[in-house]
Amino acid sequence: MSDSRNWAREAVRIIEADFQRSADTHLIPLELPGLPGTELYFKDESSHPTGSLKHRLARSLFLYALCNGWLKPGAPVIEASSGSTAISEAYFARLLGLPFIAVMPVTTSKQKIAQIAFYGGQSHLVDDPTQIYAESERLARESGGHFMDQFTYAERATDWRANNNIAESIFQQLRSERHPEPSWLVSSPGTGGTLATLGRYVRYRQHGTRVLCADAERSVFFDYYRTGDASLRLDCGSRIEGIGRPRVEASFLPSVIDAMCKVPDALSLAAMHYLARRLGRRVGGSSGTNLIGALLVARRMVAAGESGSVVAILCDGGERYAGTYYDQAWLESQGFVLEPLIEAVAACAERGAPLPDDLPSVGLQEA
Repeated sequence: MSDSRNWAREAVRIIEADFQRSADTHLIPLELPGLPGTELYFKDESSHPTGSLKHRLARSLFLYALCNGWLKPGAPVIEASSGSTAISEAYFARLLGLPFIAVMPVTTSKQKIAQIAFYGGQSHLVDDPTQIYAESERLARESGGHFMDQFTYAERATDWRANNNIAESIFQQLRSERHPEPSWLVSSPGTGGTLATLGRYVRYRQHGTRVLCADAERSVFFDYYRTGDASLRLDCGSRIEGIGRPRVEASFLPSVIDAMCKVPDALSLAAMHYLARRLGRRVGGSSGTNLIGALLVARRMVAAGESGSVVAILCDGGERYAGTYYDQAWLESQGFVLEPLIEAVAACAERGAPLPDDLPSVGLQEA
């Protein structure tokens, strides 16, 4: 057996051993007094070793690349990211003794950059967020390394049938609940890989569960889902880090999604602050987006006389956003006034009031 094959075999063993040392993430109930008959749970992905949902993706991407023969001893790994995937990939690159370079927008939070450095990675910042792909390809070509390309491979790197993927984990954890088969699973789109796993799994296991994708304000996914136009482009990146893309990504599969909504950034951040208050700890902005999606489907369930469970993804913790989403000066500089919206989110969750915006949605119908 060649040296490179032996190295790859040992690398897979190292990653699998790391997985065996790790526990599963928690499923946290959140009471909705204003929406009787609906039971909301958050799948808390912040408890992974690298603090986010992207830990699962990074593990899968490394195993996929190793088993395809794409990673070589000593050759750098490059990734285009808004931060969280890069942190997780830096962790796995360090496990394997590989150099790691994260290509990210210059607006990426300082806390994320510091965490990448903690795991031994480098951050290569670009002014134009739409250029992270081309810059990653250039660095990989010039260094002889491998561009991991999460936005292409996320949907195919994860085994959606089993292997403790996030969908299988959710259903296992709901086994003893009042409604063990959730009515809805709610996730926001970064690469689209998590949504692909959720949508494929419920179909494979023949569940009646529906999947809602809650998109960010500055993102093309919602309009792509609505129109089918894969050429859509934006000239700016999302303000909700980790979700929303300026172009349609290959890992986003609209055919496995049952409905979509588009959430204004201010409402995502207000819901994030509300959720942090309810949980007693900070969460990231994408978790606020998912809370709005969950409230949207819960209100429709109540209107239709349905009872059941809803599971949303808590993507990461809020420590990474201390200088942005949780900083009053930053919020003011961006023109965000959140307190009235926080109260509106509370009114929806606790008293059943309508959400404060007429949220654009596809595939969701009022009773």
